[in-house]
Amino acid sequence: MFRIVTPDDFKTTAWKNGGGVTHEILRDEGEPWRWRISIAEVSTDGPFSAFEGQTRILTVIEGQGLDLHAPGGVLRARPFRPLTFSGDAPVDCHMVNGPVRNLNLIYDPRYVKASVEVIDGPATIESGSGQTGVLCMDGRVTLAEDALPRGAFGLGQGGCIDVGQKGRCVMVRLA
Repeated sequence: MFRIVTPDDFKTTAWKNGGGVTHEILRDEGEPWRWRISIAEVSTDGPFSAFEGQTRILTVIEGQGLDLHAPGGVLRARPFRPLTFSGDAPVDCHMVNGPVRNLNLIYDPRYVKASVEVIDGPATIESGSGQTGVLCMDGRVTLAEDALPRGAFGLGQGGCIDVGQKGRCVMVRLA
């Protein structure tokens, strides 16, 4: 069974530095949480918040991308290419040609194994034994027979994820 969360249900918070907002979709219920899934709207260049001990997977879902200046070099976040990096690292973000929206998975690798993948239809995927989350980007995406509206996120366990001919989704796996 999948829990479906629509954009109206997202918890929105403005960034302290004024450079954007975070729409929290879901997070682990523990304190401190072990994982969080959110959408960030980046409207200006600036520093990222640090998440000590956490791993981040950032996937640009709208806009041209971000150049993330971190120790050791520049990480290039481009549309629909999940990018994994340490939440410990001080990161300075530079937008590539305008504002960006990205799906963020932040998790504690001591307790959680996680991955993010972009799925273009047609495709059928078994959700597997862990939790699987899906953000519908385009077209028809069905979670265990429930249609997922564009922009909505479904999280659950068991069953199939069907992505239609012109469908696209971002899939998150948590174990």
